[in-house]
Amino acid sequence: MSQFRLNVAMVAATIVLFLMTLSLNEMIFTRLEFARGINWIYLPAGVRLLSTLLFGGAGAVGLLIVSWLVCFFYFFPDDYVRSFMGGILAAAAPYLVYRLAEYFFGLHASLANLTPKRLLICILGYAFASPFFHHIWFFVHGDTQDFFSDFFVMFVGDLFGSLIVVYAIKGLLSVHRTHFAR
Repeated sequence: MSQFRLNVAMVAATIVLFLMTLSLNEMIFTRLEFARGINWIYLPAGVRLLSTLLFGGAGAVGLLIVSWLVCFFYFFPDDYVRSFMGGILAAAAPYLVYRLAEYFFGLHASLANLTPKRLLICILGYAFASPFFHHIWFFVHGDTQDFFSDFFVMFVGDLFGSLIVVYAIKGLLSVHRTHFAR
């Protein structure tokens, strides 16, 4: 498969997985929404981190596209500036964590050297980076009404969402390996 087709497939996979987890999140955790776009459990956070860890830049491009679609047409259709910046920040935070993991851990494309401890560090780093970037922008933009409580809830939501998605996929892979090892 050519590199271009592979990148398009990774972008498309990121978009589809993000939309699937967003739909699931909306069905299961609607009552856990703290404020529009801020949830106590946010499953798409796990897809954001995994797509950049697995697909690198192609995952970040997929996140940018899907985040703009979701922000502009679902979360904030009347706030174009927030939608535009929200999409950029939603893609930039996990990509930054990916790049830092490459630098500090020597992360390989195969993720073979991504130990459970390093993965947990990536999850915690992402769970902090995403609300940090968003809330710095909110502060600069003048939206500081519930700054610290919004930040905390977004951190918790991204942390729990990432942990749930990562360990659900780990469990599925374990079952898959066990099933086909027979």
